[in-house]
Amino acid sequence: MFRTIELPLWLLVLILAFAGVTFASHFLFPSVRWFFRARAERALARINKRLDRPIELFKLARRQDMIVRLTYDPAVLEAVTEHARAAGVPGEVAFQEARSYAREIVPGFSTILYFGVAIRLAKWVSRGLYRVRIGKIDAELAHIDPQATVIFVMNHRSNMDYVLVTWLVSGRAAISYAVGEWARIWPLSRLIRAMGAYFIRRGSRNTLYRRVLARYVQMATADGTTQAMFPEGGLSLTGAVGQARMGLLGYIVAGFQSGGRDVVFVPVGLAYDRVLEDRILTRASQEGTRSFRAPIGAVLAFVWRVIWRKFRGRFKGFGTAAASFGQPVSLRAYLAAHPETPASAQIEPLAAHLMAQIEHAVPVLPVPLVAAALLEGATSRDELQARAQSILGRLAEGRAVLKLAPQGLETTIAEGLAPLIARGLVAEDLTPQPENMALLGFYAASVQQRLLAVSVRNIHL
Repeated sequence: MFRTIELPLWLLVLILAFAGVTFASHFLFPSVRWFFRARAERALARINKRLDRPIELFKLARRQDMIVRLTYDPAVLEAVTEHARAAGVPGEVAFQEARSYAREIVPGFSTILYFGVAIRLAKWVSRGLYRVRIGKIDAELAHIDPQATVIFVMNHRSNMDYVLVTWLVSGRAAISYAVGEWARIWPLSRLIRAMGAYFIRRGSRNTLYRRVLARYVQMATADGTTQAMFPEGGLSLTGAVGQARMGLLGYIVAGFQSGGRDVVFVPVGLAYDRVLEDRILTRASQEGTRSFRAPIGAVLAFVWRVIWRKFRGRFKGFGTAAASFGQPVSLRAYLAAHPETPASAQIEPLAAHLMAQIEHAVPVLPVPLVAAALLEGATSRDELQARAQSILGRLAEGRAVLKLAPQGLETTIAEGLAPLIARGLVAEDLTPQPENMALLGFYAASVQQRLLAVSVRNIHL
């Protein structure tokens, strides 16, 4: 028992390594995890005290546990059985496919990353690039049932939407976004997943995938997770608010239980004096395709130019970014108002109603106002001011949300015209440049859409 045994050095090192790993996994790691978990729980308690809507347990569950819960959900298992039968594959193969979809979809929310890094970064970026003006939100949310699931539904103008809205509602809730394939790029995907976002394959025709995604959305909604979604399903290529797609909205309505937790949709209208991706979007619109991707070199060059100009004190920002919040829509009340109509038949009318509310909430900013006035034929500064005044009068009839310069119309026109001239969309004599007409129309579209709505309303009256 006490005899000396000779061992090769490599074997001794291996034994010591295994001993170290065993000690760490049984004694050290649990202690470290307990220490950091205790700190995280205390931080979470402090955060929940200042949030109108505390972070839900659904979000705090371990990602692996959520994957297991989703994979073994009865509806998912039923979908697996049907998929195996339809595809002619073994049940285990279909189950592993569903599990891979669950791993792809389920996020891994990090309270520290979201509130310690993401919110501060979102605020810094938003204020660094834009003059941020927001409408009142407290009055709209004050009367919502605290137990209801709140879902912010927004028009999709720019990828800045994620940044802007995350900051604007940071004092009220932690938002879970549905993000597309563009975000599934390492290491960006790890960061976005840690912020509570879940990945979706837009336009996927795989039935099993859609049913796994539907169950995740329904589970998150039933557990009270505050969410944000873009019903249009992608960035607006025209600058106007588009029609809603039925995907996520349909999943929510299909999974709604009248006796359970209510779902309240909060319309949000977003607008920018400068959409960072505007040329990419207008080019895609002209080509008639949604398959667009910004070259990484061009993106880095753009970021470097902004940083360099800011360092030299020559960057004055991209104008105004604004958000306005509309009247909340209770799903329970909406469905109850049409008891004779099945819920499945009310999805499209509900989507149309929400998009109309979003369109009404989109703020009018200086650049879109000036662009619309120029496209109405203004050829001089005086005529531009008169056209803008006329447009504002018509918008006031429809109670449009105005986020203009507080100094008055003259300053508003100056704020809207200067960037259009600087970017070559119009000449100094206010003549629109033919090669940039699509871009000018892109910015005028939101105002023109609102004016059309006012005209239609007046006709019906």
